[in-house]
Amino acid sequence: MKRKLLINLIFLISISNYGQQLYMEYGSTISSFDYENSRGQPLDNLLSKSKSYFGMGYRHVINSQKTLFLTGGISYNNYGAIGSESSVDNYFEWDVSYLGIKAGLDFRLFQLRDLSFFAKGSIASEFMVRGNQTINNDVFNLVGEEEFNNNIIFLRAGVGLQYPISSSTAIYAGYSYGKSVLISSGENSEKLTLGTHQFGIGFIINLPNCYCDF
Repeated sequence: MKRKLLINLIFLISISNYGQQLYMEYGSTISSFDYENSRGQPLDNLLSKSKSYFGMGYRHVINSQKTLFLTGGISYNNYGAIGSESSVDNYFEWDVSYLGIKAGLDFRLFQLRDLSFFAKGSIASEFMVRGNQTINNDVFNLVGEEEFNNNIIFLRAGVGLQYPISSSTAIYAGYSYGKSVLISSGENSEKLTLGTHQFGIGFIINLPNCYCDF
């Protein structure tokens, strides 16, 4: 009986060790801000800005066909927008950074020799760690402002390519589109949503106990 329990325990440990990987990625985020004031009026003439992002985390194979992967990790995202209103001779700019915790799924669509094609989806909770708003020559700290400082829930979907460069490492490139769940201030009913296009490149590394290939 004890031997059977031990065999089952070893089997469970081997399954948990199978398919463990780490990932790291870095890339560019093109972000857009959709803002409405307390009277429901949108802020026009907003232009997107390109910022950087960084992410790292854990990746695990969750089916025997090696087509479905569970991911979890952290990210550091920079978002920005710039605009002006000629009728009031006004210039404004936003520059914000959010730290996020995310979970997602990668699905291998098909494979051409060593090149794999993936579809990706994720959900993330992000909170502001740095933020500035510039209006003409005045700069304001946004940390603590409710319409910016509430936690953001981000939904993202995209595609990616993976190619092995060694028995333990693969290079990865991908694109994703994301949209934040509506952020609003309870006091003045201002509303803000963020949209992002992210282009990134990174590496996937097998852990020592990972009995998997690319």
